[in-house]
Amino acid sequence: MWARFGIKAPGGTLLVLIQAPILLLLASDAPVFAQTPIPGINITIGESSTPEQVATSLQILFILTILTLAPAILIMTTSFTRIIIVLAFLRQALGTQQSPPNQVLIGLALFLTFFIMEPVWSDVYNNAFQPYMDKSLSQSQAMDRASIPLKNFMQRFTREKDLALFMRVAKVPRPNTIADVPFYVMVPAFIISELKTAFQIGFILYVPFLVVDLVVSSVLMSMGMMMLPPIMISLPLKLMLFVLVDGWNLIIGSLTQSFFVR
Repeated sequence: MWARFGIKAPGGTLLVLIQAPILLLLASDAPVFAQTPIPGINITIGESSTPEQVATSLQILFILTILTLAPAILIMTTSFTRIIIVLAFLRQALGTQQSPPNQVLIGLALFLTFFIMEPVWSDVYNNAFQPYMDKSLSQSQAMDRASIPLKNFMQRFTREKDLALFMRVAKVPRPNTIADVPFYVMVPAFIISELKTAFQIGFILYVPFLVVDLVVSSVLMSMGMMMLPPIMISLPLKLMLFVLVDGWNLIIGSLTQSFFVR
């Protein structure tokens, strides 16, 4: 059986070479594994002796929950949604497939979001987070103060129709001020308003590139070159047009200013 597979029978040279390191390891006086201690992990839940320990544990769980929801908060309560959708529409209109790649578009959208949201986050830090760390505000008071700048930002770009829709569905009474609008009502209204705005901008971006595609297709059809894909001709023309008009400066500048004009 061993000779059929080209392997020598037990006791041959091959088996000796395989067994030799194992035998040396087992025969050594000081095993290798004993020289390197393996750390252990022990997680226990003990009883608290004071109410302060319970409060601290609950605060840690609350902070961990916020960190878990941080990506969703960053995407859904900031300018990130509008920016990334517009950039995705731009790439599709250019017809450049995966250029710029997703990592570049997401990175650009994130840094633009940090730039646009800096005044809001500074307000949250100065009026809510810092007083809470100085123990001059309770946790509930800090959360209320932190939600006001975010609500003010979202309210500026939320359509009244969308806000009324979710207030009607949630059966929330008509608020007197923006502070009376629940956060769980403001966020979805802001999201669908941003989606509509992003789709409107995407449509406007598509129009000039669509005109280029139509012109190139018509010229190729009139010349009888039906076997030549129009994208091979229109793509360099669209890239040249985009570069000549300084497209990145125009689009990024317009996106940024759209959050500061109102």
